[in-house]
Amino acid sequence: MMPLEQTLRSQFGFDAFREGQKQTIEQLLSGHSSLAVFPTGSGKSLCYQFTATQLPNLTLVISPLIALMHDQLSFLASKGIPAACLDSSQSKEESQAVMSGVQDGSIKILMISVERFKNERFRRFIKHIAISMLVVDEAHCISEWGHNFRPDYLKLPSYQQELAIPLVLLLTATATRRVQRDMAQKFAIHPEHITQTGFYRHNLDIELISIPSDVNPYEEKLNQLKTTLDDTQGASIVYVTQQKTAEDVARALQADGYSAIAYHAGLDSDTRSAIQARFMNDKDTTSQTRIIVATIAFGMGIDKSDIRLVVHFDLPKSIENYSQEIGRAGRDNQPSRCVLLASLEGLSTLENFVYGDTPEPQDIDRLLKSITEQTTHAPVHYDASNAIWETQPYALSNLTNIRSLPLKTLLVQLELLNVITPKYTYYADVRVKWEGDRTAFANRIPTEWQAAYQAILKGIQYKKIWGTPDFDALFNDAGLSRGEVLNILEFAADHHVLTLESKGLTDVYQVHTEHFHHQTLANQLHQYTEEKQNAEIERIATMIRFFQLDRCLNHNLARYFGDQNAPEHCGHCSVCRGKPLTFAQSHTASEAESNDWKNRLAEYCAEFIQHVQTKSPMTDITPVLITRFLTGLTQPIFTKVKARQLQGFGVYEEKRYLAVKGAVTQCLSHR
Repeated sequence: MMPLEQTLRSQFGFDAFREGQKQTIEQLLSGHSSLAVFPTGSGKSLCYQFTATQLPNLTLVISPLIALMHDQLSFLASKGIPAACLDSSQSKEESQAVMSGVQDGSIKILMISVERFKNERFRRFIKHIAISMLVVDEAHCISEWGHNFRPDYLKLPSYQQELAIPLVLLLTATATRRVQRDMAQKFAIHPEHITQTGFYRHNLDIELISIPSDVNPYEEKLNQLKTTLDDTQGASIVYVTQQKTAEDVARALQADGYSAIAYHAGLDSDTRSAIQARFMNDKDTTSQTRIIVATIAFGMGIDKSDIRLVVHFDLPKSIENYSQEIGRAGRDNQPSRCVLLASLEGLSTLENFVYGDTPEPQDIDRLLKSITEQTTHAPVHYDASNAIWETQPYALSNLTNIRSLPLKTLLVQLELLNVITPKYTYYADVRVKWEGDRTAFANRIPTEWQAAYQAILKGIQYKKIWGTPDFDALFNDAGLSRGEVLNILEFAADHHVLTLESKGLTDVYQVHTEHFHHQTLANQLHQYTEEKQNAEIERIATMIRFFQLDRCLNHNLARYFGDQNAPEHCGHCSVCRGKPLTFAQSHTASEAESNDWKNRLAEYCAEFIQHVQTKSPMTDITPVLITRFLTGLTQPIFTKVKARQLQGFGVYEEKRYLAVKGAVTQCLSHR
């Protein structure tokens, strides 16, 4: 084998490895699963890209965003490395071409989202592929104690075992020591195979600007933003918390002649792609957008090296998010600015998001009841000895009034407690429409499938031109499992003999009834959600304390992520320039103002209670539910009863959740 540096030059065109890259690659090539913690923009991706070219079989990469996948695929294509992704934007023909390339070995790297494992067809397909390495990008999503936690990532260790993948590489830019240990433990990565490089960025200037409390905070921040933009040449990102703010700030900048545009998750994917392309465009300055005003939906996977300025118009969600977002500046190692317009005005919004996600005890109780009440003894074509629970995520969210992400988190917790085990996901409604001669097509069916194909032709029940396979009858009469039937139908669909449609995504779980102790589980899950809520609120408080430090910000930011080698005085942050931040305290409302909003609160409460009792009499109306209504925190029940139409929805979204809840509780006690 040629020396690694020689391969680096010939394959990638780089003269030398960056810090940490060679060590990680050597560990992987020696058969050791590894965790690489490198700062944003320091070449984490090369660790798996280089290693994949040296391994015999497929490298499977889990990536959280389609944009991130496409950026990396463009780079790999430029180096002649055969790579592809499977994502929701592809046509059926495109997906089929990718799977064919993976099957015949012509594709070395396949990128997918973790949710792809829920796809019934993909699970059957990937089981038959030899995989050399599993790569998890943005791997902090695995840890419940990290930011951007995604419950589905917790299933990756079991997928690794199920697919017998011998090697794992975890990649992240933002993981504290605790999160690193948590991630490594989940994949049996030894401490000596964790590579962390220096976190300190010598070219990033951190400036915290205090916004006075005796002015209109929004207008003052807007003026400071314009001054900052005028003082800085080059591409800029302005981060805000809410979509409406992104639109408002972008419009205000445009009105003053700035090349600015809003970017957020409320825009359709084509619009977002076009905005991103204009921002990334370095060649034609006439069609380039200089300033993106964005929620955190923008940034992950943005590989633009010459971003000169990152402004936080609103408070970030956490130190981890802050670090990740400012890390997008100055990847070319040229001097770049990171400015925070520091005001406590948006603190309540950050805290309220956390409170809005925490399920109430009766919601958890409803979830557990739905499992026991809907559990059946499986039909024989599953496993007759098992208790089976089938559920559709959207319907379950509505039934329990638990938002999608916390609901997923609770289900994963039940998996970790060995109460339920996911079996597979399928589409409840499968139907077919013949486009060609079904009888003649029998000649193209593999010999071993001939009898099954004839049975399927008889086992489809038609309503006009569309037919539905009777899976139970096909099992009872011909011994065909659901998977075998779908394999043959997909084969026919791939040959354009029929159109196959599916909907009603259904998750199937095995329920371990011997571990299902309702009240114990209810208490455990409630305690877990309370701990998560408290930890998230404390994470916000930690961030507020960090911004008010009187010691070097760059040094302390590096220390937070376990880097002890950053200089004690960087010389390029507010504190080192003798300007530590003190948040201006917002003015205290007069007694008259305080009583005024509380008096109006009683009217909004009464209207909400009457409306919900009329539209959904079985709903438990609690102080928490009313508080979420008044602070504009969307819940599934609000959609069902059209609560947004009421005048009180979100009327106190800028007030702190606990203050509103206290007023609601007091109001209800006087009813």
